[in-house]
Amino acid sequence: MPCMNVFDMSFAKLYQALVAKAERKGRARSEVDEVTGWLLGYAPEDLAKLADSEVTYGSFLSDAPFVNPNADLIKGTICGVRVETIEDPLTKRMRQLDKLVDELAKGRPMEKILRT
Repeated sequence: MPCMNVFDMSFAKLYQALVAKAERKGRARSEVDEVTGWLLGYAPEDLAKLADSEVTYGSFLSDAPFVNPNADLIKGTICGVRVETIEDPLTKRMRQLDKLVDELAKGRPMEKILRT
């Protein structure tokens, strides 16, 4: 089976995986929507529409309404890579979202996840 670039994969499939990760740890889809909205500017209804579309994960990230100016406060490692050292903007946004969902799944309070 050929290797597929994550940015070419379906947003719906990857977003469902992020939601499932949070839900396995007792968190809610609405919380995943909240951290996604904080980072990328999507409203929950936008995410619901995107989840029912054929949009790719790369398009989801590159077409985001905005990137939160506090996104650079997201630090730490995800998949063995320090988030703050990633240079490619799409890869960095992807890893930042992964990091926020990881923090959510680990039970971190929302105020800390959202860097408030």
